[in-house]
Amino acid sequence: MNVPGELKYTREHEWIKDNEDGTATVGITDFAQSELGDIVFVELEETETELSQEDSFGTVEAVKTVSELFAPVDGEITEINEELEDEPELVNDDPYGGGWLIKIKLNDTSQLDDLLSAEEYKEVIA
Repeated sequence: MNVPGELKYTREHEWIKDNEDGTATVGITDFAQSELGDIVFVELEETETELSQEDSFGTVEAVKTVSELFAPVDGEITEINEELEDEPELVNDDPYGGGWLIKIKLNDTSQLDDLLSAEEYKEVIA
């Protein structure tokens, strides 16, 4: 499983990358996309939606299941990955790159410190 060391993780299998400009990029992990199988549809909340940590911000639908997505931190959605509307398989093909889900304006950057490191996340999925 690919677990990039520079990202933070949740126990619900989301990753978050601090963009170091007050925003962060959020997606699902390589482990999550492999467990879900072929993703056929992604539904995300609109931009400007305010989220609290652990709020649902959308769903990913695979051939056999639908999985909710949960915000790793408090903030406001500033951008959604519109490419996923036509190419949801990007989440499978490139979960840490082209398959990102949302960008969020961070309300409290210290929340990032409470998330799992790559090593801690590896223990969760072991």
